[in-house]
Amino acid sequence: MIKELNFERDGLTIAGKLYLPDAHADTHPIVIMCHGFTANMNSNAEEAKWYNDHGIAAYIFDFIGGGYKIKSSLTMREMSVLTEAKDLQTVITGIKALDCVDETKIFLQGKSQGGFVSAYIAGKQPDDVAGLILYYPAFVIQDDAKQRVGTIYETSIMGHEVGLIYNEDALSFDIFDVIGGYTDKVLIIHGDVDDIVPFRYAQQAFDVYHDVDLICMKNAAHGFYHQQKLAAFDYALSYIKQKNS
Repeated sequence: MIKELNFERDGLTIAGKLYLPDAHADTHPIVIMCHGFTANMNSNAEEAKWYNDHGIAAYIFDFIGGGYKIKSSLTMREMSVLTEAKDLQTVITGIKALDCVDETKIFLQGKSQGGFVSAYIAGKQPDDVAGLILYYPAFVIQDDAKQRVGTIYETSIMGHEVGLIYNEDALSFDIFDVIGGYTDKVLIIHGDVDDIVPFRYAQQAFDVYHDVDLICMKNAAHGFYHQQKLAAFDYALSYIKQKNS
């Protein structure tokens, strides 16, 4: 079953969809799925259905100002990793209140910038997160921001226009000082030929986390396709089943 489920932050709409499995259970574990830079909730729809087919609920949503063709409020000029962190906090609070969800089994999964934001929130409020799955997490964001500040590219990322808040918020903290606050097991899946977020950033996170499985996806770039995508689905599902047992 798929139903629209929106939340509100500061008078702004966070649009999303809740995927509930057909399994007859009072409550379900759930994966909150965070899309990447310029993307939208639809980029997670296929995997949300995959989780449902295996008895796990999923919630996909559009960050406020998070990308193109979003149904949430605002545009990318008002978005940053910290505004997205506020969105995710709002979503977690709303999901915990659902009768159909086991609030002790809320998993976060994020792609690229969504992975950065998921890792940030898990580090800040670890008691709310049963598990953390990161697909090619964009831990490069802060180094990239340092290179942009003071240049003609300060409000443009790979040709996509953002606001000054994007760099300002990115440079207001060090992500590697935050993520270690999550001490439970983490799953990171990252391609070895990723030229947007080089694999060394996943290795740096590996050194920070207390308990982490780092999967190096051979010949994978920034995004998984075909057999790589299906392999990632399997890794993520196995991780959740292990944590849920």
